[in-house]
Amino acid sequence: MPKVTYLLCDGTQRTLDAAEGYSVMQVAVNHGVPGIVAECGGSATCATCKVTVDPPWLARLPPPDENERSLLDGEAPTVRLACQLKLTDALDGLIVHVPKSQYR
Repeated sequence: MPKVTYLLCDGTQRTLDAAEGYSVMQVAVNHGVPGIVAECGGSATCATCKVTVDPPWLARLPPPDENERSLLDGEAPTVRLACQLKLTDALDGLIVHVPKSQYR
């Protein structure tokens, strides 16, 4: 069972167990992680689940598809949509930063 750590803008962190195949967004929403708004429910149309991936993890992630790239136009290459990051055992220990701009 992979674990994912969410580093929040207030300096706190939440490390959560996740079922393989769930997205980083689904795990955050299911556990009430603040800052993961997910207005579209994971269909990659709203970009309200942006996270910044710790650089050592980038090579383990699949590249963003054309739709995700268009939603992230102008963002740093470390920024991804949490709804598009499916957890696997290979991603056990993944660390993502939740941007302050998404807090409500």
